[in-house]
This record gives sequence, structure tokens and C-alpha cells, in this order.
Amino acid sequence: MDLVRIIIAILLPPLGVFLQVGIGKHFWINILLTLLGYIPGIVHAIYIIARR
Repeated sequence: MDLVRIIIAILLPPLGVFLQVGIGKHFWINILLTLLGYIPGIVHAIYIIARR
């Protein structure tokens, strides 16, 4: 299941974070990072998914 979340996180980082933790502070941080730059959003999403 984590592999699917990582693939989703690469394609759409906020969705990957949402599937892992729901709507919370990490979700909003990831949206902000994705808007500022796609790569930071991907890195943050993969970190959140791999951390759990």
C-alpha cells in the first residue's frame, strides 16, 4: 500500500499526504510546498509517507 501512496505522491503530492494523514497540518504544509515548487512538495510527501 505504501508503494501506491508513493506513486500517488509523485504524481500529486497533496493527495498522497491526504491519504496518509488526512486533512491536518501536514496536508496544508504540503499544499504550500507544492505551490512554491513541485519538487519540495514531492519530497515532503514521500517523507510523510515513509515516516509512518
